[in-house]
Amino acid sequence: MGKNKGSRITITLECECRSKEYIKDKRKNGICRYTTSKNKRNTPSRLEIKKYCKYCNQHSSFKEIK
Repeated sequence: MGKNKGSRITITLECECRSKEYIKDKRKNGICRYTTSKNKRNTPSRLEIKKYCKYCNQHSSFKEIK
């Protein structure tokens, strides 16, 4: 039998700059997304990480989406 992969799942992180109206005039069109993995046993809630958004041209908060 093969090993069980465990409780790690792949998640998608999306920039929250889409909801900020004051940045929409300054940035290029597009949605910045990153993919990563997390352990759903240790982190059952949604993940939020600060990463670089190439459309905002700054570091901003990325939230987990489905």
